[in-house]
Amino acid sequence: MASADPAVDGAVAALGAAGFAGPFACAVVTGTGLGLLAESLAERVSLPYAEIPGFPQHGVSGHGGTLHRGRLGGRSVLVLEGRAHAYERGEAAAMRAAIGALAGVGTGTLLLTNASGSLMPEAGPGSLVMLADHINLSGLNPLIGEASDARFVPMTDAYDPGLRALMRDAARSIGLTLHEGVYAWFSGPSFETPAEVRMAGRLGADLVGMSTVPEVILARFFGLRVAALSVVTNRAAGIGGGDPNHAGTKSEAAAAAADLARLAAAFVERLEDGDGRQHDG
Repeated sequence: MASADPAVDGAVAALGAAGFAGPFACAVVTGTGLGLLAESLAERVSLPYAEIPGFPQHGVSGHGGTLHRGRLGGRSVLVLEGRAHAYERGEAAAMRAAIGALAGVGTGTLLLTNASGSLMPEAGPGSLVMLADHINLSGLNPLIGEASDARFVPMTDAYDPGLRALMRDAARSIGLTLHEGVYAWFSGPSFETPAEVRMAGRLGADLVGMSTVPEVILARFFGLRVAALSVVTNRAAGIGGGDPNHAGTKSEAAAAAADLARLAAAFVERLEDGDGRQHDG
């Protein structure tokens, strides 16, 4: 765990008082249009972000603003329905208290989900892509201003290889095609230009989007293992006629949400409460 953080401590205390203490096999952050995952929880109990100190306030259509606990794939989980984005207030660390609180209440693994634009010919709208790495093109970092040496977070295996192996196995078990790729983070909120997409592709990106990367950095800072899934909602600008817009992002994400929920459940079945290790049962 990183250095003491009053905002995190306040969130952890509030969650404990509300009955949201762990251990949990996993926490999941849902991206644009992907709230169906929260609806699929058994024994669901919900708590608005507004009642949790340090959690983000809802500000983007297609995102909820609620924390849920329940059972997914037979395991105890937390689902954060909605996220704060750096573009909302220029704060890359907008999810810091929320991510830190996940570790504080007994979560070892974080599954991040998002909607993205694809540069991959084989992964069109509706495809699921597991992130293998990322490129930060935003110029931002959520650990800017952190005073402790914990800010020097290693990122070599930010997307945990063991969790990625479990995700591949989960996809095979339910007959879903799962692509893998590198995600490039642009700050947004405007969509990328065709020239920016071409640049990202030349740098090695397979997907482009406006989220996830700061949460990965924060999760590693707080000692969480990370896996990430992206729902392709459009071809990236200039790729195969791609001309993204927010309404299309929401509708395409919602159409693929059922597959994402099935895959997440199969993945969580393979985890053990609290620490993210493979479940032997």
